[in-house]
Amino acid sequence: MRAVSATIITLNEEVYIGRCLKSLEGIADEIIVVDSFSTDRTAEICRSMGVRFYQREFPGYRDQKNYASSLATHEYILSVDADEELSEELRQSLIEFKNMEGEVADGYSVNRLNAYRGQWIKGCGWYPDRKVRLYNRNRGRWGGYNVHEVVVMERGATTARLRGDLLHRVYDSLEEFAEKVNLYSTLSSMEYQKHGRKGGLAKALFHMVWCFFRSYIVRGGFLEGPNGYIICKMLSYGVFLKYIKLRDLNRRCRKEAIAEQQGRQAE
Repeated sequence: MRAVSATIITLNEEVYIGRCLKSLEGIADEIIVVDSFSTDRTAEICRSMGVRFYQREFPGYRDQKNYASSLATHEYILSVDADEELSEELRQSLIEFKNMEGEVADGYSVNRLNAYRGQWIKGCGWYPDRKVRLYNRNRGRWGGYNVHEVVVMERGATTARLRGDLLHRVYDSLEEFAEKVNLYSTLSSMEYQKHGRKGGLAKALFHMVWCFFRSYIVRGGFLEGPNGYIICKMLSYGVFLKYIKLRDLNRRCRKEAIAEQQGRQAE
Protein backbone atom coordinates (compact mmCIF):
# COMPACT_ATOMS: atom_id res chain seq x y z
CA MET A 1 0.00 0.00 0.00
CA ARG A 2 1.30 3.47 -0.93
CA ALA A 3 2.05 5.67 2.10
CA VAL A 4 0.78 9.25 2.38
CA SER A 5 1.86 12.08 4.69
CA ALA A 6 -0.84 14.64 5.58
CA THR A 7 0.28 18.20 6.37
CA ILE A 8 -1.70 20.95 8.10
CA ILE A 9 -0.76 24.45 9.24
CA THR A 10 -2.69 25.95 12.14
CA LEU A 11 -3.34 29.06 14.20
CA ASN A 12 -6.16 28.97 16.78
CA GLU A 13 -8.13 26.23 15.04
CA GLU A 14 -9.70 24.48 18.05
CA VAL A 15 -13.17 24.70 16.48
CA TYR A 16 -12.21 22.81 13.32
CA ILE A 17 -9.03 20.80 13.82
CA GLY A 18 -10.59 17.77 15.53
CA ARG A 19 -13.02 17.19 12.68
CA CYS A 20 -10.21 17.63 10.13
CA LEU A 21 -7.95 15.10 11.86
CA LYS A 22 -10.81 12.63 12.29
CA SER A 23 -11.47 12.65 8.53
CA LEU A 24 -7.82 11.68 7.86
CA GLU A 25 -8.02 8.49 9.89
CA GLY A 26 -7.31 5.47 7.71
CA ILE A 27 -5.91 7.71 4.96
CA ALA A 28 -2.80 9.41 6.34
CA ASP A 29 0.11 7.25 7.48
CA GLU A 30 1.39 10.26 9.39
CA ILE A 31 -0.06 13.69 10.13
CA ILE A 32 2.23 16.69 10.48
CA VAL A 33 0.84 19.88 12.04
CA VAL A 34 2.88 23.08 11.98
CA ASP A 35 1.32 25.58 14.37
CA SER A 36 2.00 29.31 14.61
CA PHE A 37 1.84 29.40 18.43
CA SER A 38 -1.90 29.09 18.92
CA THR A 39 -3.33 30.48 22.17
CA ASP A 40 -6.41 28.24 22.21
CA ARG A 41 -6.70 24.42 22.56
CA THR A 42 -5.28 23.62 19.10
CA ALA A 43 -2.03 22.15 20.45
CA GLU A 44 -3.84 20.10 23.10
CA ILE A 45 -6.27 18.62 20.57
CA CYS A 46 -3.53 17.79 18.06
CA ARG A 47 -1.29 16.10 20.62
CA SER A 48 -4.21 14.08 21.98
CA MET A 49 -4.84 12.71 18.48
CA GLY A 50 -1.27 11.50 17.93
CA VAL A 51 -0.01 13.88 15.27
CA ARG A 52 3.56 15.07 14.81
CA PHE A 53 3.18 18.57 16.23
CA TYR A 54 5.61 21.46 15.61
CA GLN A 55 5.49 25.18 16.33
CA ARG A 56 7.08 27.85 14.16
CA GLU A 57 6.64 31.57 13.57
CA PHE A 58 4.36 32.24 10.59
CA PRO A 59 6.34 33.39 7.49
CA GLY A 60 3.33 33.26 5.11
CA TYR A 61 1.04 30.48 3.92
CA ARG A 62 3.25 29.32 1.05
CA ASP A 63 6.46 29.12 3.08
CA GLN A 64 4.79 27.52 6.09
CA LYS A 65 3.24 24.81 3.92
CA ASN A 66 6.58 24.10 2.24
CA TYR A 67 8.14 23.79 5.67
CA ALA A 68 5.46 21.31 6.73
CA SER A 69 6.12 19.28 3.57
CA SER A 70 9.86 19.23 4.34
CA LEU A 71 9.08 17.39 7.60
CA ALA A 72 7.22 14.55 5.87
CA THR A 73 8.77 11.11 5.66
CA HIS A 74 6.70 9.80 2.75
CA GLU A 75 6.91 10.67 -0.94
CA TYR A 76 3.28 11.72 -1.39
CA ILE A 77 1.91 14.72 0.49
CA LEU A 78 -1.79 15.34 1.17
CA SER A 79 -2.14 18.98 2.15
CA VAL A 80 -5.32 20.02 3.95
CA ASP A 81 -6.29 23.13 5.87
CA ALA A 82 -7.45 22.93 9.47
CA ASP A 83 -11.00 23.96 8.53
CA GLU A 84 -11.27 21.31 5.80
CA GLU A 85 -12.29 17.66 5.94
CA LEU A 86 -12.48 14.80 3.46
CA SER A 87 -15.87 13.82 2.10
CA GLU A 88 -16.62 10.09 2.13
CA GLU A 89 -16.26 9.93 -1.67
CA LEU A 90 -12.88 11.64 -1.48
CA ARG A 91 -11.79 9.21 1.23
CA GLN A 92 -12.65 6.31 -1.05
CA SER A 93 -10.72 7.92 -3.93
CA LEU A 94 -7.66 8.26 -1.69
CA ILE A 95 -7.93 4.65 -0.55
CA GLU A 96 -8.00 3.61 -4.22
CA PHE A 97 -4.90 5.76 -4.84
CA LYS A 98 -3.08 4.11 -1.95
CA ASN A 99 -3.91 0.67 -3.33
CA MET A 100 -3.00 1.39 -6.97
CA GLU A 101 -0.33 -0.82 -8.48
CA GLY A 102 2.33 0.49 -10.84
CA GLU A 103 2.86 4.12 -11.75
CA VAL A 104 0.55 6.88 -10.56
CA ALA A 105 0.29 10.59 -11.41
CA ASP A 106 2.67 13.07 -9.81
CA GLY A 107 -0.14 15.35 -8.64
CA TYR A 108 -3.87 15.09 -8.03
CA SER A 109 -6.39 17.91 -7.97
CA VAL A 110 -9.58 17.84 -5.94
CA ASN A 111 -12.78 19.88 -5.95
CA ARG A 112 -13.32 22.01 -2.86
CA LEU A 113 -16.86 22.66 -1.65
CA ASN A 114 -17.05 25.75 0.55
CA ALA A 115 -19.64 26.49 3.24
CA TYR A 116 -20.59 29.96 4.49
CA ARG A 117 -22.64 30.12 7.71
CA GLY A 118 -23.55 26.47 7.25
CA GLN A 119 -24.68 26.78 3.62
CA TRP A 120 -22.76 24.86 0.96
CA ILE A 121 -22.07 27.33 -1.86
CA LYS A 122 -21.73 26.30 -5.51
CA GLY A 123 -22.06 29.78 -7.01
CA CYS A 124 -19.98 32.96 -6.56
CA GLY A 125 -17.01 31.25 -8.23
CA TRP A 126 -16.57 29.11 -5.12
CA TYR A 127 -17.10 25.74 -6.82
CA PRO A 128 -15.49 23.56 -8.00
CA ASP A 129 -12.53 25.63 -6.68
CA ARG A 130 -10.25 22.85 -7.96
CA LYS A 131 -6.80 22.64 -6.39
CA VAL A 132 -3.84 20.24 -6.39
CA ARG A 133 -3.68 18.85 -2.85
CA LEU A 134 -2.06 15.43 -3.28
CA TYR A 135 1.38 15.58 -4.83
CA ASN A 136 4.76 13.90 -5.09
CA ARG A 137 7.08 16.03 -2.96
CA ASN A 138 9.88 15.46 -5.51
CA ARG A 139 7.81 16.86 -8.39
CA GLY A 140 5.84 19.68 -6.80
CA ARG A 141 5.96 22.35 -4.09
CA TRP A 142 3.96 25.32 -2.90
CA GLY A 143 4.45 28.43 -5.03
CA GLY A 144 2.61 31.58 -6.05
CA TYR A 145 2.05 34.42 -3.60
CA ASN A 146 2.34 33.91 0.15
CA VAL A 147 -1.42 34.32 0.55
CA HIS A 148 -2.97 32.85 -2.64
CA GLU A 149 -0.56 29.92 -2.62
CA VAL A 150 -0.85 26.98 -5.01
CA VAL A 151 0.98 23.71 -5.57
CA VAL A 152 3.24 24.16 -8.60
CA MET A 153 4.23 20.97 -10.39
CA GLU A 154 7.51 20.61 -12.26
CA ARG A 155 7.56 20.74 -16.03
CA GLY A 156 6.62 17.34 -17.40
CA ALA A 157 4.90 16.20 -14.19
CA THR A 158 1.68 14.24 -14.70
CA THR A 159 -1.58 15.22 -13.03
CA ALA A 160 -4.99 13.65 -12.55
CA ARG A 161 -8.16 14.36 -10.54
CA LEU A 162 -9.63 12.62 -7.52
CA ARG A 163 -13.36 12.03 -7.15
CA GLY A 164 -15.14 13.61 -4.23
CA ASP A 165 -15.02 16.98 -2.51
CA LEU A 166 -12.77 18.54 0.06
CA LEU A 167 -15.30 20.08 2.44
CA HIS A 168 -14.25 23.57 3.54
CA ARG A 169 -16.17 25.32 6.31
CA VAL A 170 -14.77 28.65 5.29
CA TYR A 171 -16.61 31.17 7.50
CA ASP A 172 -19.17 30.62 10.25
CA SER A 173 -20.03 34.29 10.70
CA LEU A 174 -19.89 37.65 8.95
CA GLU A 175 -17.44 38.86 11.60
CA GLU A 176 -15.03 36.03 10.78
CA PHE A 177 -15.40 36.76 7.06
CA ALA A 178 -14.63 40.45 7.62
CA GLU A 179 -11.53 39.64 9.69
CA LYS A 180 -10.17 37.34 6.98
CA VAL A 181 -10.93 39.88 4.22
CA ASN A 182 -8.92 42.48 6.12
CA LEU A 183 -6.05 40.04 6.74
CA TYR A 184 -5.91 38.67 3.19
CA SER A 185 -6.08 42.13 1.62
CA THR A 186 -3.13 43.22 3.75
CA LEU A 187 -1.06 40.17 2.86
CA SER A 188 -1.98 40.43 -0.83
CA SER A 189 -1.04 44.11 -0.99
CA MET A 190 2.34 43.32 0.55
CA GLU A 191 2.96 40.57 -2.01
CA TYR A 192 1.88 42.84 -4.87
CA GLN A 193 4.19 45.58 -3.61
CA LYS A 194 7.14 43.17 -3.60
CA HIS A 195 6.44 42.37 -7.25
CA GLY A 196 6.21 46.02 -8.32
CA ARG A 197 2.43 46.14 -8.78
CA LYS A 198 0.64 49.51 -8.73
CA GLY A 199 -2.46 50.48 -6.75
CA GLY A 200 -4.74 53.50 -6.65
CA LEU A 201 -8.36 54.55 -6.17
CA ALA A 202 -9.38 54.19 -9.82
CA LYS A 203 -7.87 50.70 -10.05
CA ALA A 204 -9.46 49.73 -6.73
CA LEU A 205 -12.92 50.86 -7.85
CA PHE A 206 -12.65 49.16 -11.25
CA HIS A 207 -11.54 45.82 -9.82
CA MET A 208 -14.14 46.00 -7.05
CA VAL A 209 -17.01 46.51 -9.51
CA TRP A 210 -15.71 43.85 -11.88
CA CYS A 211 -15.24 41.35 -9.04
CA PHE A 212 -18.83 41.82 -7.85
CA PHE A 213 -20.28 41.55 -11.36
CA ARG A 214 -18.27 38.44 -12.15
CA SER A 215 -19.00 36.63 -8.88
CA TYR A 216 -22.66 37.67 -8.49
CA ILE A 217 -23.87 37.62 -12.12
CA VAL A 218 -21.43 35.62 -14.25
CA ARG A 219 -20.63 32.98 -11.62
CA GLY A 220 -24.13 32.62 -10.21
CA GLY A 221 -23.86 34.24 -6.81
CA PHE A 222 -27.45 35.47 -7.15
CA LEU A 223 -28.60 31.83 -7.09
CA GLU A 224 -27.31 31.41 -3.53
CA GLY A 225 -29.78 33.80 -1.91
CA PRO A 226 -28.80 36.34 0.78
CA ASN A 227 -25.55 34.54 1.60
CA GLY A 228 -24.54 34.67 -2.05
CA TYR A 229 -25.00 38.46 -2.06
CA ILE A 230 -22.97 38.83 1.14
CA ILE A 231 -20.16 36.65 -0.22
CA CYS A 232 -19.91 38.62 -3.47
CA LYS A 233 -19.99 41.97 -1.66
CA MET A 234 -17.26 40.87 0.72
CA LEU A 235 -15.09 39.45 -2.07
CA SER A 236 -15.33 42.71 -4.01
CA TYR A 237 -14.65 44.76 -0.88
CA GLY A 238 -11.52 42.69 -0.28
CA VAL A 239 -10.30 43.50 -3.79
CA PHE A 240 -10.94 47.21 -3.14
CA LEU A 241 -8.96 47.09 0.11
CA LYS A 242 -6.07 45.27 -1.57
CA TYR A 243 -5.47 48.01 -4.14
CA ILE A 244 -5.97 50.84 -1.65
CA LYS A 245 -3.51 49.26 0.78
CA LEU A 246 -1.11 48.70 -2.11
CA ARG A 247 -1.32 52.40 -3.00
CA ASP A 248 -0.55 53.35 0.59
CA LEU A 249 2.37 50.91 0.76
CA ASN A 250 3.89 52.31 -2.43
CA ARG A 251 3.52 55.87 -1.15
CA ARG A 252 5.17 54.96 2.13
CA CYS A 253 8.08 53.28 0.33
CA ARG A 254 8.57 56.32 -1.92
CA LYS A 255 8.62 58.67 1.08
CA GLU A 256 11.13 56.46 2.87
CA ALA A 257 13.34 56.32 -0.23
CA ILE A 258 13.25 60.11 -0.61
CA ALA A 259 14.04 60.63 3.08
CA GLU A 260 16.95 58.19 2.86
CA GLN A 261 18.33 59.94 -0.22
CA GLN A 262 18.04 63.36 1.42
CA GLY A 263 19.80 62.00 4.48
CA ARG A 264 22.73 60.76 2.39
CA GLN A 265 22.97 64.12 0.59
CA ALA A 266 23.05 65.97 3.90
CA GLU A 267 25.99 63.94 5.20
